[in-house]
Formats: sequence, structure tokens, C-alpha cells
Amino acid sequence: MPSLPYPPRRRLGQHFLRDAGVIQRIVQAIRPAPGEHLVEIGPGLGAITRPLLKTTGQLDVVELDQNLIPELERRCHSLGTLYCYHADALAFDFAQLRQDERLLRLVGNLPYNVSTPLLFHLLQQIANILDMHFMLQKEVVERMAASPQQEAYGRLSVMVQYQCRVAPLFEIPRSAFFPPPKVDSMFVRLTPHGQPPVHVHDAGRFAAIVRMAFSQRRKMLRRSLRPVLNSETISAAGIDPSARPETLSLADFATLSNLLAVDSIPANRW
Repeated sequence: MPSLPYPPRRRLGQHFLRDAGVIQRIVQAIRPAPGEHLVEIGPGLGAITRPLLKTTGQLDVVELDQNLIPELERRCHSLGTLYCYHADALAFDFAQLRQDERLLRLVGNLPYNVSTPLLFHLLQQIANILDMHFMLQKEVVERMAASPQQEAYGRLSVMVQYQCRVAPLFEIPRSAFFPPPKVDSMFVRLTPHGQPPVHVHDAGRFAAIVRMAFSQRRKMLRRSLRPVLNSETISAAGIDPSARPETLSLADFATLSNLLAVDSIPANRW
């Protein structure tokens, strides 16, 4: 492991990738090409940054830890043009990075303590994204890829699968990082759908109905959705009002959402 400018910061969820074999496998999965617009979230000390920059010749990185940026620039200065943005990815507007018709390819070793809210933040900017390749806690990837009836299935599963095709690629051992995390990791590819797999009249209301259902996931739909849909309306749509949200498919949530849109439920109800 190269010398560090200071010990990894636990509060920032820093675990630096150090395994050369894993790094090579990650880069091969991303398949970077010259002329593509790649953006790395949380580059750290440049384990992935360096091979990506060497291939593409130009790279944007978003790094929260300002103290790491000088060392990152030093390690990458001879490989291409590196644009560093000192910012919190949770609040960063990735659309501002687009300067032409090219969509963004996002990559990164996402801090596990903020991975779920960060994924939701990125989904809000999906129109600007070609694909995403992330190292994440294995449990988070399993939640994204889960199907109805599975224990891991939840709000994250529905919202990610509505926007993207989820492809878990391979596990990454704890020993590949310094310091080793206390959880297992996985590398995943998220590819935005050209056309969503289900039709919804209003994406905002779709997100709201999913959030409302899973906010009380142990309750039956007729209880969790009672503020906006009664049992008769749910049943008339072909969905059992006594069902729990983890049993509903993406299409079922779209059906419930479209009932609200047709009924013109005011947005301020959400």
C-alpha cells in the first residue's frame, strides 16, 4: 500500500482499494475508451483513477476530502487531464459536468455509510448518465437486484429497477481495501433503461407511492396507502389490499401510481 498523507478517516467511510488484481478486473468491467466522459466519485488516492485517466486522457473526479486532492493530482499529473471537484457527492449536480452530447459514465468506490441516499440522488439525474459502475456493500447490491418475495426486496429495489438494469458483477474481498471494511463488498453495473420497463403517468407519484408503501412495510396496503387509496380502489386494480409491499411487482406499483395520476391527486398531498 502506498504511503498515505494521513490515516484513513472513519467518519468519511474511507477504505482505499489496494489489490492490483481487483483494480484490473474493475477497469476491465468498465471498459473505458478514449473520448468517453467518465466521472469518478470518491477517487481517494487514485487506485482506479490512474488506469481510467491513462486510457481516456481526461477524467472528472468528485472528492469530499480536500486533503487528498493534492496527492491525487501528484499521482495523476503525467497521465492526462484531471479535473478535481472538492464537493459532497450527495449534493453535487452531476449534470453541470456535461459540456456536449456525451452522457456521463459514473464509477466509484462509494462510502458505505451514505451509499443508499447517494444512489437515490444519482437516480434523480439519470437523464445525464450512460451507465454506472460502483463498489458497494454486498447487502446494498443484493437489495438493488432483489425480486418480490425476497427478504432484501424493498424501496431501493423498486426505484433502481424502474430506472436501471442491475447487473451484480463480482464480489470483492475485504483484504482488497485498506483498512479492510467490516462488511463484504460487490462490484455492480447499473445501466439506465432506454425505455422504462413499466409505464407510469407521473414519476414523482410513482416514487411517492413506493416510499409510502415501504415506510410501513409490515403493514397491509390498505393501511399504509389509506391516506390516498381505499381498499375498493386497490382491489379493483387487481391487487390484493391485504398484501404487503414486498410482494408487489414493479408493474403493481406502476398500476397503483397510475390510479393516483388519473385521479389527479394534488402534488401537495405528497
